[in-house]
Amino acid sequence: MQRTAVRSSHGRVQVVTRAIAVGQKLPEGKFKYFDGEGQMRDVTTDELCKGKKVVLFAVPGAFTPTCSLKHVPGFVDKADEFKTKGVDTIACVSVNDAFVMAAWGKDLKAGDKVLMLADGNGQFTKALGVELDLVDKGLGLRSRRYSMYVEDGMVKVLHLEEGGAFTVSSAEDMLASLP
Repeated sequence: MQRTAVRSSHGRVQVVTRAIAVGQKLPEGKFKYFDGEGQMRDVTTDELCKGKKVVLFAVPGAFTPTCSLKHVPGFVDKADEFKTKGVDTIACVSVNDAFVMAAWGKDLKAGDKVLMLADGNGQFTKALGVELDLVDKGLGLRSRRYSMYVEDGMVKVLHLEEGGAFTVSSAEDMLASLP
């Protein structure tokens, strides 16, 4: 992925990575989550995606209005339709810690329909090149909103939003794009 140095609106110089694209392999990533028995676990992108069909979507932040009222509930509600289309796993990624993601998943009744993955330090988000700088709003580094369909680690469909918009990355948008 191409990297470019730019000056942010805060005057800091930062390295910007061009966002992942269709046809590329997902970068290495490691997430935290709580399993059904309440144990914190790790999962890598390889473990999550190897030999599987995965819908991976990201939100700027847990418990935020659009994410809580529209984005995640859409994937929870449509989980059975995704399974019918051959999707093995639906996972939500956010730059939040695993405790927040577990509480949010419980609040949204994600259950075993959507795996709630914590990208606590934003390392996977940075590797994808989809950082969203919300420092000026007191929210730090977050992820742009997206949804992607991945087969065996390769991105086959990508719906990447600008900033925190919610116009192309819904569950309905992804269902309509699945092969």
